[in-house]
Amino acid sequence: MSRPLSELHVAVLMGGLSSEREVSLSSGRMCAEALEGQVARVSRVDAGRDLAQVLAELKPDVAFNALHGVWGEDGCVQGVLETLAIPYTHSGVLASALAMDKHRSKAVLAGAGVVVPGGGLFDRRAVAAGHVIDPPYVIKPNAEGSSVGVYLVRQGETPVAAVGADDWTYGEQVMVEPFIAGRELCVTVLGEASGPRALTVTDITPVKGFYDYEAKYAPGGSIHQLPADIPPAVFERCLREAELAHTAMGCRGVTRTDFRYGAERDLLVVLEINTQPGMTPTSLAPEQAAHVGMDYPALVRWMVEDASCRR
Repeated sequence: MSRPLSELHVAVLMGGLSSEREVSLSSGRMCAEALEGQVARVSRVDAGRDLAQVLAELKPDVAFNALHGVWGEDGCVQGVLETLAIPYTHSGVLASALAMDKHRSKAVLAGAGVVVPGGGLFDRRAVAAGHVIDPPYVIKPNAEGSSVGVYLVRQGETPVAAVGADDWTYGEQVMVEPFIAGRELCVTVLGEASGPRALTVTDITPVKGFYDYEAKYAPGGSIHQLPADIPPAVFERCLREAELAHTAMGCRGVTRTDFRYGAERDLLVVLEINTQPGMTPTSLAPEQAAHVGMDYPALVRWMVEDASCRR
């Protein structure tokens, strides 16, 4: 932004229409609080289908997009902001839509030389009826975040009937991937003018089960070790792969790349790239930023200063 931060009116978009609404409200509240006192005015917007009308009336200088999941993170809201010519944070229309689609994003990442899991898209009823690949494997909605609707099927377990149920709301096709035994790692990247900068590597250990919605957002749901205690060469590979993923997808602003690392096979696999990482009290991106000397208000300030259209 060319104007001083202290003169800006920032609309913080939160809530939204997705299954991640509560997480977004938490992210949005914290971001709004961090901006108060740094900018001239903060408007908290619980984003609904009247978002374009609300923003046209508010006339903010910047939209801070704290939405998560479908509609807010998949290019739809980004398109609204482009139409209204309101500078906004995070990635643009194309990168947002691409990153939300796990199947297509992995094709782009693989084409750039990033190692991704195998598997693919399958009809959800076929997945519920039988093993479409050999266990152990992971079932994921193709276009959701925060591990919503994710199941781990271990060897000897039966298929997941819930995926084929009439009340399933996450699409007719689901992603089924081989389960990579090992460690859950993540890297936050800041898309700076000089190029993407990876911050550090976090090793995540869920207190119980796997790294699902509860482990991500419940207080004490997981243990974060940063920097991760992994071999230096693997640590460096994580940083470079996260920067490569950010660039290959055409991302802007802050992203978080999630990995699985199998030490026995020295296998480092990118699971996905998140274009609007959580900003809650248990979120990984602000924790990594703080580790490298950028506290929460400074991270939020950087995101506002990075805002633009045509991203």
